[in-house]
Formats: sequence, structure tokens, C-alpha cells
Amino acid sequence: MSIDPRTMKALLQAQLAPSLDIGPLSKKQTNASSTGDNADLFDTILNAQLSGAGAASEQPAAAAGTPVWSNDLWAQVAQYGLTSAQASEGAANMKFDYSAGGHPFGELIQSAAAKYGVDPSLIGAVIKTESGFNPDAQSHAGAKGLMQLMDGTARGLGVSDAFDPAQNVEGGTKYLAMLLRKYGGNEAVALAAYNAGPGRIDRLGISTDEELMARLNELPTETQRYIGKVQSAKG
Repeated sequence: MSIDPRTMKALLQAQLAPSLDIGPLSKKQTNASSTGDNADLFDTILNAQLSGAGAASEQPAAAAGTPVWSNDLWAQVAQYGLTSAQASEGAANMKFDYSAGGHPFGELIQSAAAKYGVDPSLIGAVIKTESGFNPDAQSHAGAKGLMQLMDGTARGLGVSDAFDPAQNVEGGTKYLAMLLRKYGGNEAVALAAYNAGPGRIDRLGISTDEELMARLNELPTETQRYIGKVQSAKG
């Protein structure tokens, strides 16, 4: 069972407000003095969700010493890859805010969405959060391009030039689709894995949005804020 995206957005806003910064690549520090009202609201919404969720199946955790981008983890993620035919069925009725003629990267987003079955508005939200739609963006850690792919990640996805918008959106969307498939369509978990790496998520035994919210504070603050920023950008 996955939490409705609207409820997830409310949960994250309650948990992270007022520190949420929706700008791209923000380094703003989380305000540690969040109000008690926000915590109470978060607990109320989360408890209401979990009360009817039942027992959630757990994803087997990776070994504690396994690097985030090891070959074993790539193999785990790759087994959840989609064929174009399967993906097209999933994307057929999805909301699409980035029309080919109305956005500089709309055609690339639309094409990747149809190929891999990912909601175009989610792809756009990830790009907005990661790079602010700047194809030349590069983080201090070395992540590159629209969807901020690390060199090792890019190579694993068949991307030879992460600054090339077409390759970057293709590779980033393919990876996002793999994560969505791996985590059973639980969008927030897939986003957490996109930001922090699937190894970290698996080591915590998180595989559903409910489990993610229950253990949110065990994730890096950057990852907590990242999920909320993408959800807010998606609308």
C-alpha cells in the first residue's frame, strides 16, 4: 500500500516546514526549531495513515558495508527495468504539464515519460529540483546536467555525456523508472533512493511510503527536504 501523493505532500510539509526551500540545489540549512504544531500535525496524519495500513512487507536490506553504487546494487535495480510496451501502458493517462511546444525540454520529457512509464510531471519536478532546468548545472559533488547524474550512475545508464539534455533526461528517467518499479510504485521511496542511493534505503529496510515516513528522521536532512521539494514542484 502506498500513501496518496497528496497525503504524502501534506506529511512532508508538516514535518519539514518552515525549512522547506523549493529552489534548485539549495544548501539552506534545516531549521532545528520547528514548531510543536508542525510535529503534532505530522503525527496526526501519519497515525491516521498507518492505522489502516496493516503489516507492510519489508525489502531485504543490503549488507551494511555495500557501497551505494556497487555492481550488486545496480543488478538489483536493473531487474526491475521496464520494456517500452509495459511502460507505455502505465503512462497513457498520466497528467502532463510539460508540453512539447510549451517548454524548452518538453519534447524530451514527453518522450522519456512515454518510453519508461513515468509521470511527466514527476520528471519535470525532479529536473526543476535538481538543476532548475539548467543543462550545464554541476554540483560540488560532481553531479551533472538536468537530472544531476553522477559519472558512475551515468555510465551504468549508458549516458556518455551527462551535459547532453537528451542523454541526461533519457538516463535519469530510466533510472527513476527502475526505482519506481523496485519499490512497487512508492513514489517517495523512489525519490529518496534517487537522492540518497538505493543502498541506504535498503539498509534501513524501507520499501513503502509508510515505512519511509515512519523512519524519515533516519535519512539525511538533505534527502528529507529533497522529497518534499520534488513533491511541491510536482504540485
